[in-house]
Amino acid sequence: MTAQRGLGKFEKVNIRQIWPKEDEDFTPWLFENISELGDALGLELEAQEQESPVGAFRLDVLASEAGTDHFVVIENQYGETDHAHLGQLLTYAAGFDAKIVVWIAERFREEHSAALNLLNNTGADTQFFGVRIEAWKIDSSRPAPKFDVVAAPNNWAKVAKARTHGQVTELGEKYRNFFQPLVDTLRDSRSFTKRTNATDWSWESFSSSHSGLVYGSWLGVKKHRVELYLNKDKASANKEIFDELRAQKGSIQSALGERLNWERLDDKKASRISVQRDGGIYDEDMHDEIREWMVDRLLKFRKVFGPLLDEL
Repeated sequence: MTAQRGLGKFEKVNIRQIWPKEDEDFTPWLFENISELGDALGLELEAQEQESPVGAFRLDVLASEAGTDHFVVIENQYGETDHAHLGQLLTYAAGFDAKIVVWIAERFREEHSAALNLLNNTGADTQFFGVRIEAWKIDSSRPAPKFDVVAAPNNWAKVAKARTHGQVTELGEKYRNFFQPLVDTLRDSRSFTKRTNATDWSWESFSSSHSGLVYGSWLGVKKHRVELYLNKDKASANKEIFDELRAQKGSIQSALGERLNWERLDDKKASRISVQRDGGIYDEDMHDEIREWMVDRLLKFRKVFGPLLDEL
């Protein structure tokens, strides 16, 4: 018999050992790690709001699909799926006119998987997903989440691929119109960038002259931010730079004149240091103000962080 030395054994972990309560632990984790779900679905998701109200109910997570005008509603449930949550899911889908609906649960009853498949075959624009949440570990390793898609549109893989090669959407055009004046200002009057054209995405990144370290501006559905994004090839390098900067947190925030969000993101390769405010892509009466705020913060970030990055 061939020896199996060096091989580990997979072991399933009760998700309550990681997130004891669905509303207090799992939902906040999902909101902060929405890309984990996006990877499982083949989508680029942006978290927008937790506990978003719809009439007398509250949706667990409201997200959007990057580069489109699609709202994504996500409802979480511990244990086995039930009719009450299915009804709530349909209420949320209607309330937000969502194009993508995701139901996350530990176990899916056969009739509920069948219901999602039926909804996907009605000819409507909305796409329904059933996703089972699990956690696994190898021997004594740390447990890791695993999203298992148990119900999805029949042609989803083809649709997702087509989207990546499609034309600019209406929302994409809105983003391009928003960011173009910002790019022009930073290029022509601030010497911040040499770029000429804005993208049709919800963010714009600008070089810090250090590989993998960029200044960024992001505009979501309800919020916007400016950030220093640490995304070098090795996670250890990003964490080391982040820790060096955070050690100077007091002087950095004093120089910038405001408190920052220090996001080490231990479960990801990158790290982020940002400042955020309310106001999104659909708040068109605020766009001039938001652009002015972004330009001001980007310039301040470069002035304060630039010399520190040079030293590091």
